[in-house]
Amino acid sequence: MTAVALIIFIVEAQLPPLAPIPGVKLGLANIITVYAMFALGPKDTLAILLVRIFLGSVFAGAVSAMLFSLAGGLLCYLLMLALRRILTEKQIWVCGVLGGMVHNLGQLLAAVLLYQTPGLLAYLPVLLLSGGLAGALTGFAAQLVLQRLNKK
Repeated sequence: MTAVALIIFIVEAQLPPLAPIPGVKLGLANIITVYAMFALGPKDTLAILLVRIFLGSVFAGAVSAMLFSLAGGLLCYLLMLALRRILTEKQIWVCGVLGGMVHNLGQLLAAVLLYQTPGLLAYLPVLLLSGGLAGALTGFAAQLVLQRLNKK
């Protein structure tokens, strides 16, 4: 799962940006993270997430962005950990939507703290919207993968 997430992350990093706003991207590797949370459990999901963030930062040449990825990824992980207790298999997409929003919030808060620039919070509405939309895509994809693999 880590290798698949890493490959998706690296391929997506090569694509042109979706919008001229930093931080707006699909986050397709999160399909694997959401899937893992519901199929494999919290411990394996955390390992997949942390290794993907570390190796993705190294391979994509964005080691400086690792702090932002960690902030967003860990906040999203904590939310998913809570949601997996209450969501059914048909509601996993909700985890993607809320996870995408919280991921962007974590990254933005890390940027505000690191750069001591509260004005960055002006990006919050755009990042919440884009995170929710991208999260809907990744959440639905993870839900479909989980349902498909559970049928076998």
